Amino acid sequence: MSSSAPRSAFQPSDFTHPVIAGLISVIVNYGGTFILVFQAAKVAGLSPELTASWVWSISIGVGVTGIILSWAARAPIITAWSTPAAAFLVTALATTSYAEAVGAYMISAAAFVVLGLSGCFERVIRLIPPGVAAGLLAGILLQFGVGAFGGMSGDPLLVGVLIVAYVTLKRVAARYAVVGILVLGLAMLLLQQRVDLSGLGLELAAPVFTMPVFSLNALLSVALPLFLITLTGQYMPGMLVLRNDGFKTSANPIVTITGLGSLLMAPFGSHAFNIAAITAAICTGREAHEDPSRRWIAGIAAGVFYVLVGVFGVTLAAIFMAFPATFITTLAGLALLGTIGGSLASALADARTREAALITFLAASANITLLGIGGAFWGLLIGLVAHAVLNGRLPRQALAAGDATVSLGSPALGKRA
Repeated sequence: MSSSAPRSAFQPSDFTHPVIAGLISVIVNYGGTFILVFQAAKVAGLSPELTASWVWSISIGVGVTGIILSWAARAPIITAWSTPAAAFLVTALATTSYAEAVGAYMISAAAFVVLGLSGCFERVIRLIPPGVAAGLLAGILLQFGVGAFGGMSGDPLLVGVLIVAYVTLKRVAARYAVVGILVLGLAMLLLQQRVDLSGLGLELAAPVFTMPVFSLNALLSVALPLFLITLTGQYMPGMLVLRNDGFKTSANPIVTITGLGSLLMAPFGSHAFNIAAITAAICTGREAHEDPSRRWIAGIAAGVFYVLVGVFGVTLAAIFMAFPATFITTLAGLALLGTIGGSLASALADARTREAALITFLAASANITLLGIGGAFWGLLIGLVAHAVLNGRLPRQALAAGDATVSLGSPALGKRA
């Protein structure tokens, strides 16, 4: 594994912003989407012990793989659980036994290990045009940028203060803008007594092993959809986030190691984890550090925070989930503004491919859901089709180019004769 970022001596100040970026990505993940895991556990009728084991396995797995990958690649490789897969399981676990679901998790994870070892995924990623990739990322993140301001209707004081503070800090101390709104927002919530932690007790989580059961029904109804949803909804946009911010880390070890981690943690409840997309953008851009060679620290920090949550199970996850939704969405949106702006600029920079990139951006931001597959896949597919039609060579053009090449080469051929 390698990254394009150079290495040099560290200063103590190099750690502040990456660590804060890692913390924000973890808060956004748990506060924004982890409720789906609890909903799926409730649908499956899991006991509190099995639910805590699910939290333990997925948090420890995400944390450890993120630390390993970020350290090895010296790049901010943020791993996370598959959010679209968790949403899928809310309905799938209603008709599938938990033991069969665990078996399906293992089959899906093993498929990712094979995919990573084969090297096929890396070759697919390299075929995606840069403008389409940038447009896709901007479209995926657009809803979070809009969400930063959408909360103004329901919570004008909190959202308004955070936005004003962000803009002000961007003018006077740009490096501390995201750190500042995080601290200010937490202080406001505590002063307003809007975070109720009175009923929480710090308890260690205990993993519970479940013997997997393998069945054809679970293979077709859980494992296959889980694999496709995670591949198209998480891995593809996650790798494009890294590429967009200049990190050329190979996809093969990322897919292999996260797949292997998912395989090992599946018997303890983990459904799937993978490279992150949205929360990764918080750590891969300039907000994490001006110097790209320092941003890998954010990956290590996020991994450590995930492990801490895993050790204490549901307790710390409940703390993150206790934050108001408007705080989470505003924090995430403001932290991603730089990435959204940079992606749009990259997508529209080349006049020749601008329209295809714009179509990709609009299709991805529409968040189309068809056949159980999320918007990232359809946005990418529509963008690639548009790019091929608008910028690909038509058969006559290709033939004419070939004739011109032969014509230009004929005098030389005549001289050799």
